[in-house]
Amino acid sequence: MTPKERPILFSGPMVRALLDGRKTQTRRIVKPRRHASLFAIEDDGSPVWADSYIMDPGNAEWRMRDNPYGVPGDRLWVKETHAVVPRTAYAMSEGVQQTLRPDDNHDAAVYFADWERSKPGRWRPSIHMPRWASRLTLEVTEVRVERLLDCSDADAQAEGLQWVTPGMWSVDRSLPIIAHEARTAYFELWDHINGAGSAEANPWVWAVSFRVLSDEERQASIRGGEA
Repeated sequence: MTPKERPILFSGPMVRALLDGRKTQTRRIVKPRRHASLFAIEDDGSPVWADSYIMDPGNAEWRMRDNPYGVPGDRLWVKETHAVVPRTAYAMSEGVQQTLRPDDNHDAAVYFADWERSKPGRWRPSIHMPRWASRLTLEVTEVRVERLLDCSDADAQAEGLQWVTPGMWSVDRSLPIIAHEARTAYFELWDHINGAGSAEANPWVWAVSFRVLSDEERQASIRGGEA
C-alpha cells in the first residue's frame, strides 16, 4: 500500500533541529474533528476529548480515526517559512540550500531557518509553502495519545530543543531557556508557544515519532506523489 502524505508545519528553530538530527518527535494538541457526542465541551463551545473517552480501551479505533498524522509508514512533508527566488540567485553561495521548482526553469525556494537577519526575498508563511518547495519529509514511526505531562525526559530530548543550565552562558541567542532538565525546558517552551499555564493544564496531545528521510528517499516520495 502506498503511504499517505500529509503536510505539517514547523517553526525555524524546529526545522534546524530536524536538519541537525536532534528532533525525532513532535507533540500537537488533540483537536477532535468529528463524533462530537463522544466529547466534553469547553466553555467556548469547542469540543475536547473527555477523559472517560480517552481512557476507555474500546475507543482506541475511534481515536485513531481522528488522528491527523497518519499511521506508521505514512509521511509528513514539512512546511516552513520560505521565499521563492530566481534559481540562479544563490547557486554559488556556500551554505545556502535551494529547492528547484521542477516545472519551471526560473524559480527556487530558500528558507528562513537558514538565515540570521538578511532577507533574500519576500518571506512567505509556512502555511503557504507548496509541496515542491519542501526540503524535509518525515516517515511516521509511531503515533500515540497521551497527556502532555506524560512526556519523559528522553521524549523531551527527542523534541529537539536546546537549553542552558543555570550559571551557564551561551553565545547562541536563540537559547533563552534555562533549566536543569529537558522536561522543564520543554514545558517552558510549550508555555512560550501556547500561553502561560498551558503546560500545567496538561492537555491531551498527539505524540508523533518519526525519522527524517534521506534526500534520495524524499525525491522518490515526491515522484511517487506526482504519479
